[in-house]
Amino acid sequence: MTNLLSPPEQVSSRVMSLEAFLDYDDGTETLYELENGKLRPMPSESDTNQRIAIYLLVFFSQLGIPFYRLRVGMELAVSGARSTVRVPDFAIFTEELAQAMKGKKRSIAMPEMPPPQLVVEVVSPGKDNEKRDYRYKRSQYQAREIAEYWIVDPVQEKVTVLRLLDGLYEEETFTGERAIVSSLLPPDSSLSAAQILQAGVED
Repeated sequence: MTNLLSPPEQVSSRVMSLEAFLDYDDGTETLYELENGKLRPMPSESDTNQRIAIYLLVFFSQLGIPFYRLRVGMELAVSGARSTVRVPDFAIFTEELAQAMKGKKRSIAMPEMPPPQLVVEVVSPGKDNEKRDYRYKRSQYQAREIAEYWIVDPVQEKVTVLRLLDGLYEEETFTGERAIVSSLLPPDSSLSAAQILQAGVED
């Protein structure tokens, strides 16, 4: 049964469980993340973020990754002291996760499900957003054992690739035309930070 609560301020001051979050509906179209048990309204995505996410979706589709493993706007329950649900800009599922999600009414990867193969966050302007993507999500995605986490930063004009090795992320930063190194890309791939960032601004 849907738990209809309005306004959302009625629940913003108390810790919310994952189950309560999944059942929460304030009667608006607002999209929320759950951050350490607290509702966090998600602002409307900038056109830059959407362009980059769609560019990556098309790019990886052209590499032959099946469409049903590609996601924009899915939800991801991550590990932590309190319940947290993130909404990555773009994700690639493993075959196992795609099968586990098949037929679900809500596109959310629950804690007991396999992790995605890749998640991508496009950093929005502001120190809080920067801290969230570079620090908090990094530790959460690492704990969730996501094989790769890309941070696309239009402000600093770089793409940071974090690859999981022995339970910890190893970091490599790419700028300009230097080809990005990733287990998801073929050895002869020329995909660069410049190409990804340009997708967010070109007409």
